[in-house]
Amino acid sequence: MTITIQYLYYLVGLVLAVTAVMTLRDGSNPRRFSAGLFWALYALVFLVGDLLPPVWVGAVAVVMALIAGFGGVMGGKHQPRTDAQYLESAKRLGNKLFVPALAIPLITMVGTLSAKHLVFGGTPLIDPKNSTLVSLGIGCVIALVLACKMTRETPVQGLRESHRLIDALGWALVLPQMLGMLGLVFSDAGVGKAVAYVTTTYINMDVRFVAVAVYVIGMALFTVIMGNGFAAFPVMTGGVGVPVLVGVYHGDPAVMAAVGMLSGYCGTLLTPMAANFNLVPAALLEIDKNAVIRAQVPTAITLLIVNVFLLNFLMFR
Repeated sequence: MTITIQYLYYLVGLVLAVTAVMTLRDGSNPRRFSAGLFWALYALVFLVGDLLPPVWVGAVAVVMALIAGFGGVMGGKHQPRTDAQYLESAKRLGNKLFVPALAIPLITMVGTLSAKHLVFGGTPLIDPKNSTLVSLGIGCVIALVLACKMTRETPVQGLRESHRLIDALGWALVLPQMLGMLGLVFSDAGVGKAVAYVTTTYINMDVRFVAVAVYVIGMALFTVIMGNGFAAFPVMTGGVGVPVLVGVYHGDPAVMAAVGMLSGYCGTLLTPMAANFNLVPAALLEIDKNAVIRAQVPTAITLLIVNVFLLNFLMFR
């Protein structure tokens, strides 16, 4: 049997389905029915999305957006652990706390590198087309087993903690998946051409340094809007990078792509739309949801300014 990425989709869908049930049963949640429906629809996409017509999946996404837009996704009240409980747990586990977290990248790397050798009877154990993602999923499952063994808890407690974290994140949990496709949607819709028209019409692109600055800053701004540097890349590269920096000024496209993505990551540091990077850590640490972003602002702005000069120097050597 080959472990494919579809099995991971089923696992994620199962976790979301359990979350939907927990949400519906949570009497402390004032929006438990709408929030439960939201997570149930999200679970449906993972469980049977490949069997549904694309129009139906699109309709599900629209319904989810309407539920979130009208404030239908709220979390319940969870009983927090006391400081004494946290301290006792930390003393008992010590540095072993890092074992499950470090196991995930280690198993992912080992699985990815050894996937082509794990062939039994002519059948690969890990899907070679998605070896990294499948290995990541296997690593997460093994890390859960290690965490349960170390903390002497059951997988049910893991589901409860998952429910608590999902409640803390709310609809922002869905952003990475939706925003990941936004770049392709924008590209097909001709947003790159619109960006090219606006920049060449209202900004003096005859000055090379100005064109470089527009590309770098544009990558950061579009990433702030989209929450994903990969989504911003085809828009800015198709609108400014290729036609102006490469086509007019004959710059190195490899350098443009590298520094352009680095500039996009500067935008990632500044936006709540990048939920995985900025909202999840805040939720895990139980601090103000914007605290991580505020701490990253000086680094992002400084690096963005450096990128303008770096691209202007390296791209046209």
